[in-house]
Amino acid sequence: MSTHEVNLGASGPPETVLDNEPDDALDRLSVALDTDSADRRAAVAAVVADHPTMLAGWAYLGDLASNHIDAYAAYRVGYHRGLDRLRQSGWRGTGFVRWEHESNRGFLRSVAGLGRMAATIGEVDEAERCELFCRQLDPTWPPPDLT
Repeated sequence: MSTHEVNLGASGPPETVLDNEPDDALDRLSVALDTDSADRRAAVAAVVADHPTMLAGWAYLGDLASNHIDAYAAYRVGYHRGLDRLRQSGWRGTGFVRWEHESNRGFLRSVAGLGRMAATIGEVDEAERCELFCRQLDPTWPPPDLT
């Protein structure tokens, strides 16, 4: 049984920290990202195919996409998978999901990437929603080490 960290203290909104990705998935993703650039996207896609709930994998697929629509699609999957995982972790639609926790970064990178791609394809309302959502999830957004 996994445990979920949800801070319900009186000092502000609750904070949700997602569970870490499985070690074997993280190890495979690291190897895939070190693959020759010509094969990198396929290597990351193979990891995601075996671990379809891996939020960091979806964010990297968006980063490595060959066009804006493929990037948009990968980031959107990461966004929706992330919402599912947040709910499973006790998040009820409000509260912080901060960048400072490594396990939250795949989701936040997916939301930010979705916003960038929405702006690129002219979906201004979605781009604005994603930017606002990132700031609501983490009031210090954007982090200086966003990659």
